[in-house]
Amino acid sequence: MLKKDNKKLSVWVDKLTKVEIPVLKQTARKLSDLSSDIEHQTPRSIAQVIKSDPLMIVKLTRYLQAHKHSTQEHEIVEVEQAIMMIGPENVLKKVPINPLVEDVLGQDYMSALVYLLKVIQRAKVAANYAFEWAVRLHDLHFEEIRIAALLHDIAEILMWCFSPKEMLMIRTLQAQDKTLRSHQAQEQVLGFALHDLQLALAIKWRLPELLIHLIDDEYRYQQRVRNVFLAVNLARHSANGWDDAALPDDYAEIGNLLHLKPEEVIAIVGADKKT
Repeated sequence: MLKKDNKKLSVWVDKLTKVEIPVLKQTARKLSDLSSDIEHQTPRSIAQVIKSDPLMIVKLTRYLQAHKHSTQEHEIVEVEQAIMMIGPENVLKKVPINPLVEDVLGQDYMSALVYLLKVIQRAKVAANYAFEWAVRLHDLHFEEIRIAALLHDIAEILMWCFSPKEMLMIRTLQAQDKTLRSHQAQEQVLGFALHDLQLALAIKWRLPELLIHLIDDEYRYQQRVRNVFLAVNLARHSANGWDDAALPDDYAEIGNLLHLKPEEVIAIVGADKKT
């Protein structure tokens, strides 16, 4: 549950609402190239670039929510649909591709950029798992599941951008004490857990209710949310190496979700070829 009386949390929600969210340099470059040939771009060609950058997805979603037509009946989570609703030309002209993540961090915190990129890569891995499992489960809205997994850790990505010193402190604490849980380290340094920040931001930004629901671990026993939750866990744990102690439990839980044996899960995620 959100801690509504947490002043530090409120300060960060306000700050991240007012600042312009940065994007990755390669995202800005690719979108700039598309803009130079704007007449020949399709929602799909633009979406392919945007979907590689969780930060750009959030910028697009916030823009859509802020300019939502009164006639829009359904909430939109999928990137391509959002582009179609806004218009490809408007997306390329009106959704800012600046500032760059590298410029926000500056030279003093280039080490933080490495961790930020690792989190984004982890998000992409989680998104692929979640998408594949949604297809296996015959979930017709598999693209929504993919986007939810991509954005599940957006608060962590944003804090690496705007609070790199504190994020490095959290990493140091966890490196010194392997038993220290992530949320405990976050609360110790930041005064709140990143999960609480994420939900508070999603509500403040009026993101689609479906998206908020899918990234809220409080609902992880519902199949669609559980898909996202388990995909994020597998991506996080496997990033530590395929010998991570938490992986056997992951395989068992994923097996329950997909009605597979743990060894079958190991095979479909390719873990048997990586150990």
